[in-house]
Amino acid sequence: EKAATMFGKLPEGILIKPAAIEGIDYAEWLSIPGNSSSKAILWFHGGFYMIGSAQSHRQHVAKFVVGSGLNALVFNYRLAPEYPFPAALEDALLAYDFLIKSGYLPENIVFAGDSAGGGLCLAALLALKEKGLPLPAAAAVLSPWTDLLLTGATHQSNRKRCFSPEGCAENASKLYANGLDKSNPLISPLYGDLKGFPPLHISAGSHETLLDDSLKLAEKAREAGVKTTLIVGEGMCHCYPVFGSLFRESKEALADICQFLSRHAGNNIS
Repeated sequence: EKAATMFGKLPEGILIKPAAIEGIDYAEWLSIPGNSSSKAILWFHGGFYMIGSAQSHRQHVAKFVVGSGLNALVFNYRLAPEYPFPAALEDALLAYDFLIKSGYLPENIVFAGDSAGGGLCLAALLALKEKGLPLPAAAAVLSPWTDLLLTGATHQSNRKRCFSPEGCAENASKLYANGLDKSNPLISPLYGDLKGFPPLHISAGSHETLLDDSLKLAEKAREAGVKTTLIVGEGMCHCYPVFGSLFRESKEALADICQFLSRHAGNNIS
């Protein structure tokens, strides 16, 4: 959370309001006066299922609130190793249920998540589908961790140029799965049945270890008939759209994701 301040101050006009969700340690709304009160982003923060919080991701999520015209609910989920799978997924479903019970319609809710949060976002979609519950209108995942078996070739080919510490994914996947089968789709969404998913927006950098997690997900989603947008930033790093206006590629990717989220939530920003 202290490191998050490196990304600068929150955009002007952003309001922060805690949200009380039964069963969840902490959640908060990031909003701008004038944004629709009937449409929302549910944001799943990243951090290898071991670190991160709503507070650590404020600066990132705020950019999407500004760009999409949609307020965002960000929630803390329980973290490994103290709370391995399925704790994070259970908390994610509680957050979505909170939105539904608060009067938000599924067609006005969009999911978004970064890194492990992107994987959790996809796992939540699979779990909702299994339960026969209404799915959100769309989901945008930034550098999602979709395969905790780490079968992607880019885990090796990009390991020297990705800023993810070597060995971190191996350790985190072991601690999160906690002895369970890592090919379980609710742990590794890449192995799930994506048929019936809402439109997906997938972004990744060409220099990150999780590149293949995104490429394989996009291929499988398209094979399942899911309307899929994939953008790969050449020479870009992990979760590069969150850097916003810091450089051209991130600014363009951020705008593309914001338009996707806004359009599918029925916001129709120009």
